[in-house]
Amino acid sequence: MFRHNRSLPLLFAWIAVLAVVWPLAGQSPNYGVGRPPTAEEVRAWDIAIGPDGDELPMGEGTAAEGKQIYQTQCAECHGSEGQGSDQGGALVGGQGTLTGSNPVKTVGSYWPYATTLWDYINRSMPFYRPGTLTDDQVYSVVALILHLNGIVGDNEVMNAETLPGVEMPNRNGFVSDPRPDIGLTQQGRTK
Repeated sequence: MFRHNRSLPLLFAWIAVLAVVWPLAGQSPNYGVGRPPTAEEVRAWDIAIGPDGDELPMGEGTAAEGKQIYQTQCAECHGSEGQGSDQGGALVGGQGTLTGSNPVKTVGSYWPYATTLWDYINRSMPFYRPGTLTDDQVYSVVALILHLNGIVGDNEVMNAETLPGVEMPNRNGFVSDPRPDIGLTQQGRTK
């Protein structure tokens, strides 16, 4: 027969108190561990490049220059011509498929800004060695991917001035979020 344990409600009350207090204890700044970052450290980590490309660094590259870099750093995962492989997705093709029943999302069909392609490659590629490409190498690989998608010419120079002007095929395929409570501008960046 079941017996009522009078200490059980007290135990549940303590568990509820601990569930509230325990996470707050972890937020206490009294542990003496760590330090605020220096201004120089913040600048080193501030590497995000937005759609307007204002943050793009010096450097330049062309698709012709990017071919060798791509073959040694990217082809293993993305295929010799950006067609994709078992290890990485396709970077080329797919134009005109987004409204169909089998959309193919690639740089050439889906990506809205060439500047954010530079940002993505710079921060996260090559997959097993992210952030190891120089700025010139990133510009060259971006130029090659854009060239393979028929967006720029083989010898067209990509740099901080020219890259923001590249008109991606799906640039106008995205809509801004009209909710006033999230504080985004038309380009999708915070105010």
